[in-house]
Order: sequence, then C-alpha cells, then structure tokens
Amino acid sequence: MQTDPAKQGRLGYITGLVAKSKSAAFERILFRATRGNLLFKQDVISGHVTDSTTGEKVEKAVFVIFFSGDRAQSKISKICEAFGASRYPFPEDVSMQRQMLGEVAERLTELRTTLDAGNLHRDAVLKTIAYQLEFWISLVQREKAVYHTLNMLSIDITRKCLVAEAWCPLSASNQIQEALQRAAFDSNSQVGAVFHELQSKDLPPTYFKTNKFSGAFQDIVDAYGVGRYQEANPAVFTIITFPFLFAVMFGDWAHGIALLMASLYLILREKRLGSKKLGDIMEMAFGGRYIILLMSIFSIYTGFVYNEFFSVPFSLFGSSAYKCRELSCSDATTTGLLKSPSYTYPFGVDPVWHGSRSELPFLNSLKMKMSIVLGVIHMMLGIGLSYFNAKFFNNPLDIWYQFVPQVLFLGAMFGYLSLLIIIKWCSGSQADLYHVMIYMFLSPTADLGENSLFWGQRGIQVMLVLIAVVSVPWMLFPKPFILRKRHLEKLQGRAYGILGGTDLDSIDLDQEHEHDEEQLEEFEFGEIFVHQMIHTIEFVLGAVSNTASYLRLWALSLAHAQLSSVFYERVLLLAWSYQSIIIRLIGCLVFASATIGVLLVMETLSAFLHALRLHWVEFQNKFYQGDGYKFSPFSFSALNSDDDL
Repeated sequence: MQTDPAKQGRLGYITGLVAKSKSAAFERILFRATRGNLLFKQDVISGHVTDSTTGEKVEKAVFVIFFSGDRAQSKISKICEAFGASRYPFPEDVSMQRQMLGEVAERLTELRTTLDAGNLHRDAVLKTIAYQLEFWISLVQREKAVYHTLNMLSIDITRKCLVAEAWCPLSASNQIQEALQRAAFDSNSQVGAVFHELQSKDLPPTYFKTNKFSGAFQDIVDAYGVGRYQEANPAVFTIITFPFLFAVMFGDWAHGIALLMASLYLILREKRLGSKKLGDIMEMAFGGRYIILLMSIFSIYTGFVYNEFFSVPFSLFGSSAYKCRELSCSDATTTGLLKSPSYTYPFGVDPVWHGSRSELPFLNSLKMKMSIVLGVIHMMLGIGLSYFNAKFFNNPLDIWYQFVPQVLFLGAMFGYLSLLIIIKWCSGSQADLYHVMIYMFLSPTADLGENSLFWGQRGIQVMLVLIAVVSVPWMLFPKPFILRKRHLEKLQGRAYGILGGTDLDSIDLDQEHEHDEEQLEEFEFGEIFVHQMIHTIEFVLGAVSNTASYLRLWALSLAHAQLSSVFYERVLLLAWSYQSIIIRLIGCLVFASATIGVLLVMETLSAFLHALRLHWVEFQNKFYQGDGYKFSPFSFSALNSDDDL
C-alpha cells in the first residue's frame, strides 16, 4: 500500500549531557511521560566534566533521544530542564553537520593555541620572579613582625607618639640608644626617640649570653626550668660536672675515642651540616656536638683510670705493683700475688686485677665508694650555691635556717661517710663501714672494736649524731615563727604615717606601700609552716635517697664494663679461635655491630639520661628555683622562613 508523502512523519532527536547520578531517574521519567514512544541511549563519559551551571567537576553521561511529534518534543524539553540536563543542538543536514564539526575543530585549535601561549607566558613570568620570591617572602615576614610589634605599643594621644615598654640587657642600653638615634637620622625625623629607664616591680626575664659551645649546656638547664632573674646559673658548673658524671658511667678509652671521632666529624663539618635538614636523631646529636666532645674526652680519662680498652687492660703507665710468689707463677690463682711495699701503680687501676678472682669484688667496692664520694661533693656544691643565692638576694633567713642546718645535716651523715672512705683507702684498714654507719645511730656509745679507723672516733660520732638530730628542728621551726613575728610588727606599723608631708608625698607613699600591704594581707602562718615542714622532710629524706641515687654511677659503670667484656670474650675471641677466615670476619662484624649499637648508642643514651637526672633532681633542687621566663628579644634572624604568611 502507498501512503501520502506529506503525511509521513520524521523522527526528531535531542542530544545532551545529564548527571550520572540522575541518569536512571531521567530515563524512567522520559519513558513514563512519552508512554514508551521514544528511543533512549546513553553512555557514561570517562573522567569528570565541568558543570556549566555550578562550575564543579561531576560525573556525567551523554544521551540521545529519538522521538516522534512536537508534543513529545515539548515534554522531553521540559524534563531535560527539570533534571538540569545540558542540551546541545545538532543539525539534520549533512552539510551543516560537516560545517559545525569544522567550526568546533577550528575553535578547539584556537583555544589550544591560546592555552599554550598562556602557559609559556606564565612559565616565563614565574622564572623571572623565582629569583626574588625568597626575598619577597622574607620581606613580608619582616613587615608582619614589625607591625605585630608595633601593635603592642601604646599611643600617647596628647603627645602624638608611640610609647614602648620593654626589657633589654643593661649592657645593650648604649647600643639601643645609638640605634634609635641612627633611625631618627635616617628617617629625617624632626623629633628623636627618647630612651628612659623605668622602675618596675615585675620580675625581669632571664638572659644568658651564650655561644655555640655553652648554648647546649644552657639548654639542658632550661629544659628543667628557666632560672629566676639573677639566680645562680647551674649551667656554668654543668659544663664540667655533666660530662664528668657521664664519663664515670662510660669509662672506656676505646669507646671514648670512638665518641671523640664522631663529635669531631660533627664539629668540623658544622657549617655544611647546619645548613641541611637532618633527621630527628641526627639533629639532636648535631645540637649537642660539643657536649659529646667533652663527654668523649672525660670518657677517655676515666677509661685510663679504669684501665679498660674494650675491657682489655694495658700497662701504659708502668709495670704492675703485684708479683708472683714463685718465678713460675704456678700458684698465682690459688695463693694470690704479693704487692711490692715500695711501689704503686702510677695511674689508675693496676692491670693485674683484670681477669683475677677478686676483680669483681675489688672494682665493685672501688666504684661504689667513689660514687658516694662524688655524690656528696656534687650535693654539697648545690647547697653551697644556695648560700650565694641567699646572700645575693639579701635573705639571711635562708642562710641561717636553711643553708647552715643543711650543710651540718648532710656533712654529719654522708660527709662523715665520705671521710671514712678516704681514710680507709689511705690506711688500708679492713673496717666495715656498713657496721660503722648503722651502729652510729643505733648505738653511738658502743665500742667500735676492729672497725675503729682513728683515735676519738666514738666521741666524734656521738657529736655528729647530735648535730644531725638538732639540724632537723633547726630547719623546721625558726623560719616560720620569725616570718610571723615580722608580719605582726608590720601590721602594728601600718597605723602610723609621716607627719608634715604634702598631699603628693602621701600619694607617693601610698603607692610605695601598696605592694607591701598586699603581701601583708596574703600572709598565712599555717601555709608558711606547712611549706617549711614539707621542705624539711623532703631534704631529710632526700639526703638519703639522693645519696643512694648516685650509686647509679657504680651500677652503670659495672654494666658497661661487663657488656664490653662479654662482647670481647664471647664474640671476638670466640670467633678468632677458629681457623676459618669467614668465621673470623663474621665475628668481627658482629662485634663491631654490637659495640656500635649497644655500647656506643644505647649505653651512651642511657648514661646521658642518668647524668641528666643527677643534675636535675640531686643537684639543682638544692638551690635552683627555675620559675623564671626567658628573655625573647625582637630579632629578624629568629624569623622562620617556613612560617605561614
């Protein structure tokens, strides 16, 4: 059958893009609206497409819809608008399609050419300013720092000037005045800056002028707490005492030489290493390179004293003072050796002790007694510095009721023990010091017998016990009651004033006494007494515990020597007993790894931490308050280039 060509309908189509998340609902609505009289095809575009309305990157699908009739076209167009689908016209004529494709290709080529030219221009501009970018960042940071500091200044409206109140070192006052005059001259200012010293009741910040050598030791002290203004600085003594106590625990001159080489490497290459970003552990070692230098030097010294080179003794300072009973030395391990009465090994431990049956008891006794003597000297140094603090701050109460009884108490107990140790060393006595110290308090009048070291020892011990007992109430009671008496006297004097003074004089007098009146109102005798009681109990108990804490010098020194001996005998000598070169090489490799990993890294860190504890707890708490705050001046060099702009 033939139909009229005029009545034949042509299929229309619509193309576009729709969001992938809406494509399923979009297809379902179209099917229902046209009752299935359409052909819908879609395909997901790989990658994200920029949405023309929102400008966001979303996933979309391209679609094409074939339909018949104007009514269906109207429905489909409304549905596309409702779903936010982007429609793109496409002509039906083939020639028009080719023309459109050519126009699109030409436009894409122009856009690509424009983008390439823009990228080249951008790269050229960035390369031009790359040389000045670091300078610009530094300039912006400095400007921000200057304006941040200016915001802390106060404005004097009547005089139209800025007023700055700040702390500065007394030695730098002339430099600051010269800088202000130079700044006024360079800026052609008609009015110069005025530098005036103010009197303030606020506690000034603490400032110590350090260098790259002393700065590391000052950081050790500041880690405990920044010192109060004009308080005795323990860092001066820490420069010597810290590496020395470390070396007592790390006494081996072979290991000391290894640490010395590592520290010299860091020091000689400090300029190159200082400009690089190192790891956390390496950064820590580089910051303490001068501490490691002194620790290694003292370790070499104590290694010579202990006569240990990888736990091997050497006769560096002469021959041994002990000789065999017979020429064959066959009975040396059973009957022992004879000591020459006229000869003593010149320096350090006699090498004959190493490897003998009595090596461990002898070295234990030596190092334990040495630790107690060093600990008492170290604590006495801290108590002595408390005297200079009290004298400088004009506080006689702390001198007479803290320093004096503390020296007497510590000296009567452990100072006397240190004296007995030295007497026993010099005289060669066999007295039992444990028995002497225990029965000194349990039975002070008992006969010492064979434990007597010198004439009149019993009477001296009775006197020392009485001094130790009297020192406790001496620390506890007088100071709180004297402070209470002074407080009551000030309260009685508050009602009296100066006669014949002007109003201005009375105003100045009131301002001067405001701070004193606040202190009078805040005084509480109960709180002062409890604080003094806590301080007394802490010192009395701490005198025992702190002295015992110094025994860690003996314990770590013994552990270091035994570990070194085990690695040498059980690894190196055992491997060297075989004839195989491979086993010897493996033994040397294991010995080197164990020495570096355990003795030079772990033992170094362990001895460092123990020496740090001895300074913070046993030494600094005798005199160091550590409740100040650090002086932080304005400085361009302190600005970090990595800070956010």
